[in-house]
Amino acid sequence: MTKILRHFTANDEQLEPFNFKRELSMESYLVENEGVLGLDNDVFASDRIAIIEEELTLKQGRASKDTDGRIDILATYSDEYIAVIELKLGQLEDIHLVQLEDYLKQKHQIIEEYPDIISQEASTTPSWIGVLVGSSISPELAAKITNGYLTSDGIPIAALTLQRFRSSRGNVYVTTDTYFKNNSNSKDTTKYLFDGEEYGKGRLVLAVIQRHIELNSEISYAELAKQFPKRCQGSKGVFTSATEANEIYTSTGRKRHFIAPEELIELSDSTIAVCTQWGVKNIDKFISRAVELGHKIMVAN
Repeated sequence: MTKILRHFTANDEQLEPFNFKRELSMESYLVENEGVLGLDNDVFASDRIAIIEEELTLKQGRASKDTDGRIDILATYSDEYIAVIELKLGQLEDIHLVQLEDYLKQKHQIIEEYPDIISQEASTTPSWIGVLVGSSISPELAAKITNGYLTSDGIPIAALTLQRFRSSRGNVYVTTDTYFKNNSNSKDTTKYLFDGEEYGKGRLVLAVIQRHIELNSEISYAELAKQFPKRCQGSKGVFTSATEANEIYTSTGRKRHFIAPEELIELSDSTIAVCTQWGVKNIDKFISRAVELGHKIMVAN
């Protein structure tokens, strides 16, 4: 048997493989570092993922084996896609794809358990994606996924391989390889032009509100709420206080607002966080109001 040794150097540190010993260790790492599960720079970007649950049992989840199953990680991307994530310590093979497809066939159970997992104001029906995560992937499976593999229900499948390393100084580094081509017809790829930049839905709203505040630096929370009323988004509103947004994230584990420090917006009397929950059902309402207030927004594609 041929043994392959791998090492590389980062910041003058010699790194050696530091493999996960158990799937639960890998799962814990991903839960604490959910951005690793980013698949692209758009809908599936690293800052658009929210982990909802771990170790979720599905009745008859392994239909192909006539047994129950357990989802390793349930997550959402951009509040548009529900993700079923299957972890394997070793090499990803076709058998693991079959297992993931079994789970996706039971998606109705997930909706019954988490009826509000996707905002109804942003999307009429949720879209789905399956993600395989392992330390490596067979060439056959890699080719299948990079060619844009879809399940029989039209659900796209992605794969990630993780390699973890530890240096002599005790620092830990993780590298990832992504295998993904979305051939699904369910994704709304509309982009918008604003102030010379191209944005997806959520980032467009954030950019418009930021620009609006720059032009109206003395505006208060109440005044902004009159200009961009709650109905522009739905029940959650276009924005809320930064305090409330962080409380929502702390209590539910779901990022419903842009809450990174650089994304928070200072008003004359408070700090706000803009809602992230935008889709085909509500984005036009916001754009119409923004245009009424003098902002120029165009569809890019």
